[in-house]
Amino acid sequence: MNRPATSPSDQFAPNLKPAELAEVRYSLPQMLAELRLERTTGLFAMEKLDQNEIGKLFKAPRRAKSKQ
Repeated sequence: MNRPATSPSDQFAPNLKPAELAEVRYSLPQMLAELRLERTTGLFAMEKLDQNEIGKLFKAPRRAKSKQ
């Protein structure tokens, strides 16, 4: 079979190997304990507040109705 034609940019690209994936296993009880801790501390509430404030920055401003 014929090899597909390569574009000029492919000729100069370095030979990159695909990223190797590593399997990571986490303990479910450990993850649940960490989640419980995050939810009971003030940091979690602050993150939720920050997300709300960030959303307000990108929301289109409301136009006031003109009184006639």
